[in-house]
Amino acid sequence: MNDLADRFFAAVERGDEATLIKMYAPDACIWHNDDGLEQTVSENLRVLRWLARTLEDFRYEDIRRHILPDGFAQQHVVRGVLPGHGPLEIPAGLFVRVEDGHISRIDEYVDSAAIRPLREIGSRNRTSRT
Repeated sequence: MNDLADRFFAAVERGDEATLIKMYAPDACIWHNDDGLEQTVSENLRVLRWLARTLEDFRYEDIRRHILPDGFAQQHVVRGVLPGHGPLEIPAGLFVRVEDGHISRIDEYVDSAAIRPLREIGSRNRTSRT
């Protein structure tokens, strides 16, 4: 389970969609506490792609992982530099369910105040494209 988790987070940091697609179950569901919505794999990949492109020096640090019977739980701090804002630190925790070697569900809890600068940049980008 640790190997799967290490490969998953390394792929997120690299923006490696091909690896992530292989790691997710086709019908995986990703839920976030900050909006209460569930994402499909394709929706989640779109967000992860944007995050990898947007943050400079994007990385996971202060990792504390606990193996569970059906997956793992991980606490970490996402760190990077957000252009026009500066250093960014986002404390987060995830519960990841794994079935047949694939990630079938992620429940992610983030500090909503810490992601505010990302939301503002995302909103500006969406507005400028319309």
